[in-house]
Amino acid sequence: MTDSPSESLQSRVEAVLDRIRPAVQEDGGDFELLEISEEGVVMIRFLGACIGCPSSEMTLREGIARNLRSMVPEVTNVIAAE
Repeated sequence: MTDSPSESLQSRVEAVLDRIRPAVQEDGGDFELLEISEEGVVMIRFLGACIGCPSSEMTLREGIARNLRSMVPEVTNVIAAE
């Protein structure tokens, strides 16, 4: 049995998130992958110190989204769940 393309996409997204996670955890925060839409939109949820932190939007845009889009071309956007 072979991996479906969506499983392959999810594993590649998770690999990138795992590379970013330690820097976020250094500041007492974390995040989790909630879903990846068919259109390539990745939804994450911030956890810990990231909740309500004014820097979380910059972390999302400049850290997580930029890295995901450059390393996983199928990713079209990254959003944070409310």
